[in-house]
Amino acid sequence: MSLNIDFLDETEQLDQTQIQNLERLLNYAADQEGVESESEVSVTFVTNERIHEINKQYRDKDQPTDVISFALEEMGEGEIEVSGSGMPRVLGDIIVSLAKAEEQAKEYGHSFDRELGFLVVHGFLHLLGYDHMVEEEEKIMFERQRVILDEFGLQR
Repeated sequence: MSLNIDFLDETEQLDQTQIQNLERLLNYAADQEGVESESEVSVTFVTNERIHEINKQYRDKDQPTDVISFALEEMGEGEIEVSGSGMPRVLGDIIVSLAKAEEQAKEYGHSFDRELGFLVVHGFLHLLGYDHMVEEEEKIMFERQRVILDEFGLQR
């Protein structure tokens, strides 16, 4: 099983080993969630300033955040679903603030790599339709995150 993952590090802070570990983690998460092979996802690493702009523009929140996901399978009002045989499943985009990841790793007392893995899995689960707007959904999503990260070896 293998996802097609497009990584873009706008900050140029991550090394190749970190990117490879995140690729392995996302493929593990996709396998655990039964995502079709060759499904596509993009992951972009940005500064706090850039994620602040994105958060303000698309979510109307005037502050930086740690991760934002844009699920391409969510249908908006008036949109028409486009599908066809042989076309890969396009899940969407995950955007992560590396500065927030560093800050939160220190705050929570675990490694930067664990926090980065958490944020990428969190964003990935959002692309698959998980949410945490209500308590019941939050319990389900956060348990899936914990299990995936623990089994992958990124425990707190």
